[in-house]
Amino acid sequence: MDRPQNLKVAILDLYEGQPNQGMRCIRELLDQYGSDHNIDLVYDEFEVRIRQEVPDLSYDIYISSGGPGSPLDSIGSEWEEVYFGWLSAVEQYNNDVNASDKKHVLFICHSFQLICRHYAIAQVTSRKSTAFGVFPIHLQEAGKHEPVFAGLQDPFYAVDSRSYQVIQPDNGRLTEMGARVLAIEKERPHIPLERAIMAVRFSDYMIGTQFHPEADPKGMSIHLQTPDRKKTVIFEYGEEKWQSMIQQLNDPDKILWTHSHVIPNFLDYALKGLAVAS
Repeated sequence: MDRPQNLKVAILDLYEGQPNQGMRCIRELLDQYGSDHNIDLVYDEFEVRIRQEVPDLSYDIYISSGGPGSPLDSIGSEWEEVYFGWLSAVEQYNNDVNASDKKHVLFICHSFQLICRHYAIAQVTSRKSTAFGVFPIHLQEAGKHEPVFAGLQDPFYAVDSRSYQVIQPDNGRLTEMGARVLAIEKERPHIPLERAIMAVRFSDYMIGTQFHPEADPKGMSIHLQTPDRKKTVIFEYGEEKWQSMIQQLNDPDKILWTHSHVIPNFLDYALKGLAVAS
């Protein structure tokens, strides 16, 4: 089966103009993928929350980023209406039996929370404290067979940065949608709290992660060593924890492994569908 030699990707930027490493990581992963596979891969970026920009349906693949703030406070906002209008258009296109070139979408962190809330597949709530660092993530049975997670260990390690969480899955709603929970957060026996959902396959063409699959050691190191973030981590977790986070960044089996697998696997999976369509 021949891979398409051209690929058009839309990146939906939900960072609201705030400095971040996520967009750089996504760009670099796309550039590297195009180079590695000899594909003419082009991408455009759309500023969703300030300019209310969303892509049209001319793109093959969509990646919707993480972002700051509450996934609850934006309910009813103009930008959310535009964003969910885009989502509805993609769904409608994918549901058309005559459309063979389905649109694949990856939702990351803040986007993932929005979609879980939109589909009402679970509860989206604030955490008692912010989760920030490199954490183990445990695969569910569906996750062990998920092509986008191919090559990951159980548990695998990823960057988690969030003040909100997706918990209490509605199994009836998941079944109705044909959606599957792929991964959950680490078990904490000493804390009587439900484990958050860390990844969901919403449909054959849409998948989302609560963690940051794009995160790389370079970006995480920059983020951890900014004075405000370093002070916050040390205040909440202690100096030893901060040092441990820095050391883990150089472990090839942790976030570097996740960085080099999840988004490339997602692109592989989407390309296979496009190859079939062509």
